[in-house]
Amino acid sequence: MEGSGAERFDTVIIGGGQAGLAAGYHLAKRGLPFVILDANERIGDAWRNRWDSLRLFTPAKYDGLPGWRFPAPGWSFPTKDEMADYLEAYAARFDLPVRTGIRVNGLSREGDRYVVASGERLFEADRVVVATGAHRVPKVPPFAFELDPRIVLLHSDDYRNPGQLREGDVLVVGLGNSGAEIAFELSKSKRTWLSGKPSGQIPVRHGSGAARFVLPIIRFAGTHVLTTGSPIGRKVASRFATMAAPLIRVKTKDLVAAGVERVPRVVGVRDGLPVLEDDRVLEVANVIWCTGYRQEYSWIDLPIFGEDGGPVHDRGVVVSEPGMYFMGLIFQYAATSDVLPGVGRDAEHIAKHIATHIGQRGGEHGALVPEELAS
Repeated sequence: MEGSGAERFDTVIIGGGQAGLAAGYHLAKRGLPFVILDANERIGDAWRNRWDSLRLFTPAKYDGLPGWRFPAPGWSFPTKDEMADYLEAYAARFDLPVRTGIRVNGLSREGDRYVVASGERLFEADRVVVATGAHRVPKVPPFAFELDPRIVLLHSDDYRNPGQLREGDVLVVGLGNSGAEIAFELSKSKRTWLSGKPSGQIPVRHGSGAARFVLPIIRFAGTHVLTTGSPIGRKVASRFATMAAPLIRVKTKDLVAAGVERVPRVVGVRDGLPVLEDDRVLEVANVIWCTGYRQEYSWIDLPIFGEDGGPVHDRGVVVSEPGMYFMGLIFQYAATSDVLPGVGRDAEHIAKHIATHIGQRGGEHGALVPEELAS
């Protein structure tokens, strides 16, 4: 790539959310140089750009990243904006080199270096950590685009508040936590239909005294029992990506009490309106798809993917491409790998692997370590 004008780094981390920042923390702690590239204009925007009323499902005592606990009462539930501000402050606290407004749209290899592309801008690196998260692209069924154009169509990724919707009824498709919370909010001002079946729900009231007893048990199991290192963990991991999370804060009885009308699965469109599995047609003015996300790795031009389209790795380490790593994947190592309580351990594992690899090569130049990291 001589004469290409590419910037040169030892390690490039793609993604400046919680996974990328945690990886940066552990690299900085070891004095290893790196840069974090993030598509958003501001650190934490991935959280800021979610619906207005969203609060985290885990209490603050479990929401901190390595090196700094979340600055709130331990059993409180931070808002999405408080989480975003925490991530921004975290990067500043540890002087992590984050470059915002850089959307990566290409990753390839040329000789012994990785080439990261953001439009015409190029970055070269010995190592790359892809920390873009478990999913990237909102998923909707193909027939969604056959609905009457007068119907307001939103994915939960685009939903912010009821003010975005037209007058009239609303259909929320998908009964996971996003669907339940959004339907519950909309039921206060609109007749709300909710399509789908929950995969289950936690057995205690969220935030209650009983939850304070049960949640640490669930967290321990998700972090230390359900891992790729245990037989039961591997069995769960094989189905985990297709499993919906149990309802946490808003339960089915809360939806009933709020007047949300449960309906069967949406299977198609007739005369521009959604059709249910029982052949009913719903005359609604709004549809919100809470149908999740799909992996999108078409921008990575490397032979590292399996038959399911996901990267083949061992705890985030891509063995077939030395120097290639992933962070924040669903069940990367444990059931908590893609959420706040689990990213720190995975980040430490990857940072240790990078440090060991550098050591085996005889060492590379180091970096100044902020005082808080060195202590």
